Amino acid sequence: MDPRKNPYAPGAGLQPPELAGRNELLQQADVAMDRVLARRPTRGMMLLGLRGVGKTVLLNRLKRTAESKGFHAAKIESPESGDLPQQIAPELRRIIYDIDVMAAAAKKAREAVGALVNFISAFKVKVGEIEFGIEPKTGVADTGILAQDLPQLLVAVGEVAAEAKTAVALFIDEVQYLSTEELTALIIAAHEVSQKELPMWIVGAGLPQTAALAGNAKSYAERLFSYPEVGALDPKAAKEALVKPAKANSVEYTEEAIEKILDVTECYPYFLQEWGAHVWDFAQESPIKGDDVDNVMDKVIHHLDKNFFRVRFDRLTPLQQKYMRAMAELGPGPHKTGDIAAVLGVRPSSVSVTRQQLIEKGMIWSQRHGETAFTVPMFDSFMRRQMPLEKHVPKQKPAAKKGKTSDDKF
Repeated sequence: MDPRKNPYAPGAGLQPPELAGRNELLQQADVAMDRVLARRPTRGMMLLGLRGVGKTVLLNRLKRTAESKGFHAAKIESPESGDLPQQIAPELRRIIYDIDVMAAAAKKAREAVGALVNFISAFKVKVGEIEFGIEPKTGVADTGILAQDLPQLLVAVGEVAAEAKTAVALFIDEVQYLSTEELTALIIAAHEVSQKELPMWIVGAGLPQTAALAGNAKSYAERLFSYPEVGALDPKAAKEALVKPAKANSVEYTEEAIEKILDVTECYPYFLQEWGAHVWDFAQESPIKGDDVDNVMDKVIHHLDKNFFRVRFDRLTPLQQKYMRAMAELGPGPHKTGDIAAVLGVRPSSVSVTRQQLIEKGMIWSQRHGETAFTVPMFDSFMRRQMPLEKHVPKQKPAAKKGKTSDDKF
């Protein structure tokens, strides 16, 4: 097929040509947005799912929908190192000025900018110039304690929106990377906004452990947010995601080709886009056949190993790689920590530090106490291709210097 007409979009956060299987979630979000605009009580959302299921795609879609409804929206991505104040302050500054009530010297707008000035100063945030003539308001968002200052700042922004008869939407990706302090502050802020019935909607997306992290940060988090699970598509939706973009370009698939792609991708949205793109470029004519799928098998796997799996593997220390390889030996998971340790030939207690490091890096997660699963679909197969399984042989190391510890616990 002509690669210039390839309809698939196999990239991080790219909108696929056919967003199949997500209608119920989109409808729930649409209702929530309309309730916010009507100043009715509304819960935020936390989208939960593994890598490659389309959480970022959905966040982007919801942001565009919110903007089309008149929301002033912002999207941020939490880095692994945290620093929520630096991420959120510039976006809140933009929203305040976008609402454009400053020209009328509205009291709430001036108070919000004053709170923002305090927040920027308290957390040493680098941001653009603040309009001259705005004085900081003593006692608002100026303590340097995030759990106090962020709620006050978001309430101030929500009050600006209420005065202007508009609404604000905040979209936060990779929520699992927020520190406990940051997540606590965000939940408290959502609670304050909700209690004051301000027109602000907060939507996050994160790995499956995000719900537990939120609950541990604040017990009432479960009442502030809904937690829709975003997973692999059902076979019917997966077929639509694969077939409809091709059909729109006058290209068909045989049933054999469809079944082979659904099988090898396990119906995960990202992998469907990758396989669709590669098979399209390889196939010479319509309909795309099962042989076309077979002929690109090695090429697609090599591409995924190099561009999707490898970048995550390279972030791991040698010990973390060994732990992941031991997990892979047992299959997709979840697996008991004791079983993983047995594969390595070590005691379960000796892998606890490495396990926690991998959870913090977003590589694995624990659905139940003592169990571990991959956050990246098919990572077990990649690890078996990537490196051989080796029993761990502890190295004799000099005693750690006073005040320092080693992360090598095997």
